[in-house]
Amino acid sequence: MQLNCAGTLLDLSQPQVMGILNVTPDSFSDGGRFVGRDSAIAHAREMVAEGASIIDIGGESTRPGAADVSVQEELDRVIPVIESLHLELPVIISVDTSKPEVMRAAVAAGAGLINDVRALREPGALQVAVDSHVPVCLMHMQGAPRTMQQQPEYQDVVTEVRDFLVARATDCIAAGIPAEQILLDPGFGFGKTLEHNLRLLRQLPVLVQTGYPLLVGLSRKSMIGQLLDLPVEQRLQPSVALAVLASWLGARILRVHDVAATVQAVRVCAAVKDVDTINATR
Repeated sequence: MQLNCAGTLLDLSQPQVMGILNVTPDSFSDGGRFVGRDSAIAHAREMVAEGASIIDIGGESTRPGAADVSVQEELDRVIPVIESLHLELPVIISVDTSKPEVMRAAVAAGAGLINDVRALREPGALQVAVDSHVPVCLMHMQGAPRTMQQQPEYQDVVTEVRDFLVARATDCIAAGIPAEQILLDPGFGFGKTLEHNLRLLRQLPVLVQTGYPLLVGLSRKSMIGQLLDLPVEQRLQPSVALAVLASWLGARILRVHDVAATVQAVRVCAAVKDVDTINATR
């Protein structure tokens, strides 16, 4: 299980940690903290030192109720950061965007992965992804960010999420993206109630059985607040617990805010899960 991220190979035989870098003023957890280029670069350095294999850079918040951002504003936020990181750090850079113009510019600046919450459904996005020759992450979302949490409904959330993602992957393959360059993300918190999120996590192996590697983002999500009545800044421990559960159930990439704690916890989890393999190779 390897991804070819613009010439850099990412080994997915063990779970990898993706560090979140939001260069936005209004993201739900860290909005405004890393808007400046220097602060963004410093935070990326810190996450790489803590063990992040990927830095995911986003210039538009996708929290419920978030305001739209123009193409030019998003470009102005993310491209200078990507250019600097590409020159300075030996890390795979992911661009978190749905806009084809931003995808194209980001890959040209050094991004090796396209992470799209709209699963390449915006006009022109699929073709840009094909032309970019980098892996893509397709996420499930019911509705749009502004309204997605207004009474989301499913007959069977696991089946519907799986079928949507497999259909999008099939469309991407037909368009020219190799199957081995596709990641799937069930989209925890994107048009889902607490029960939907918990059921999706519990049945994550159903999505693993599609054969595509899974990227999972549970870090500091509102489901933790609903379960434990904790504000965003106090969600470290439950976020790590969810990351460990996701990795045990088959997730290959964990998208997180708190890199060091997650890396350590996931490595311990992997050691327990793979102990028979380790013993067999000695």
